[in-house]
Amino acid sequence: MTTIYRCITEDDTSQFCHRVSEALSKGWSLHGAPSMAFDPQKGVMRMAQAVTKEIEAEYHPEMKLGQQ
Repeated sequence: MTTIYRCITEDDTSQFCHRVSEALSKGWSLHGAPSMAFDPQKGVMRMAQAVTKEIEAEYHPEMKLGQQ
């Protein structure tokens, strides 16, 4: 088994929640608490949530983590 990691980022909108919910529905697990920071260039709050998943395959850099 291999643990893979990804960090989902998005403006603080419902789209962020949908992206995290989709990852959870595909077997990813939350890794730590979400983070929030103000993006002064865009003038919006940005969200981030790390997620992990156990997979059977070995990790390789060409993996499309969002499709796992």
